[in-house]
Amino acid sequence: MIRMKKKVLIGEFITESNANVPFKNEITAYDIAFGEEAVEKMQVGDIFEAAGIEIIPAVYAVSGSSGVIKRHTFDYIEACFINAVKAHRDEIDGIYLMLHGASEVEGLGSGDHHILKRIRQQVGAYVPITIACDPHGNLCREYVEAATVIRSYRESPHTDARDTKRKMAHRVCDLIRNPQHIHAVYRKLPLILGGEQSVSADEPVRSINEYMDQLEQDPRILSCSWHVGYIRHDTDVAGCGIVVVPATEADQQYAETIADQLAEYVWKKRHEFHYTGRTAQPEEALKLALEYPGKPVVITDSGDNTTSGAMGWNTGILRQMLAVEHLKKSVLFASICDPTSWKQLNPLAEGSTAKITLGVGYDALSAGVDLEVRVKSKGEIIRLVSLGTESHYKVFGACVVVNIVGTPIDVIVANHRQSYANAIQFEKAGVDWKNYDITVVKQGYIFPELKDKAEFYVMSLTEGATLQDTAHIPFHRIQRPMFPIDQI
Repeated sequence: MIRMKKKVLIGEFITESNANVPFKNEITAYDIAFGEEAVEKMQVGDIFEAAGIEIIPAVYAVSGSSGVIKRHTFDYIEACFINAVKAHRDEIDGIYLMLHGASEVEGLGSGDHHILKRIRQQVGAYVPITIACDPHGNLCREYVEAATVIRSYRESPHTDARDTKRKMAHRVCDLIRNPQHIHAVYRKLPLILGGEQSVSADEPVRSINEYMDQLEQDPRILSCSWHVGYIRHDTDVAGCGIVVVPATEADQQYAETIADQLAEYVWKKRHEFHYTGRTAQPEEALKLALEYPGKPVVITDSGDNTTSGAMGWNTGILRQMLAVEHLKKSVLFASICDPTSWKQLNPLAEGSTAKITLGVGYDALSAGVDLEVRVKSKGEIIRLVSLGTESHYKVFGACVVVNIVGTPIDVIVANHRQSYANAIQFEKAGVDWKNYDITVVKQGYIFPELKDKAEFYVMSLTEGATLQDTAHIPFHRIQRPMFPIDQI
């Protein structure tokens, strides 16, 4: 019997595995969905419906930035992918995946790479597989060449994430209708960067993106992407990568040439990468913020950046601020994660005072600070489903806003870590950051809305799980030589 309707298998797996945080990912760390719920969360179902292609959903498994994944947790998630492939192997005409690229599984290595390898073993060499991914993910040749098309987001922060995912969904539809036995071309660069050194609004990333846009205008090139890589776990696949995809089988060799050109273009700019905006050591960063005459001012606590997996519990800048004599400026900390303090404060009525020790005391960076506080309000911790889409968010925690008695310092005390990047997150917490002279957030590079509305901002080069000084991170497994660790 001839099957008339084409079918595509889809699935999503996202984890940024920061090996510097003290907890490993259990299955409870993941937002897991199957069936129609998975299709809805992946936000590409309408594309396949419009193309007349039936969807086979495998699994949606998203934990965001957090720790290394426990093996049994990963085995379950991977089994969801593989079991779906096996169950429908003779029906699958194409596969669309969202694989972040920065996962690390205890005793295994990259979970993303392992999932793709096993899927390709099941479906053979000819089923088209398109992958949307984060630029802050690691690649290797085997992984890239097992895919038909790999395309990362261009922008950091990732304002084009949804568009890129949908573009890759369209790509697999095209390949199902017009099969081409092509594969992505890979070039590894001996260059290692952190996300804070590769913000797309700045040079040289702006020029790199423009160059890739130009290359994609060539009808012989289907896709180009530059992958910054991920540095928060030590791995032999760390470092920047180039991916170029030919439009047809006849263009495969041409794509090799373009990959060489793009790799050379990026490599020649290696001395131009820099931290975005103003950066300073903690003492100088605080001084700059306090001396700035206008408001609002934002300090990003870069060593405790929750968007890259940190716990959001460090109290270093709070201790700095409390040590300022005769502090006149109003200050908001958004937020400090301390579930014990939150539990103590949450039952209290607004206006109540309490003595707390704020800080989990895991290490010197998260040392507890004895405080008398007054409860101002209570709120929710939310995570946006897609950057900039404020109508789509998930409530996953709670917070209490307190004032430190005798000071102009307010703190959002949270029971879960979260980086505050959008107005709705502050609103749900019960504060308006623009009313404060200085706001301290758990970020590295400043996010667009804060950047747009802040009169002044500075990245404080604090210590922590997301240390920014790439050249001094103690890597042991990465390819060597590697710039800027080695002066190539």
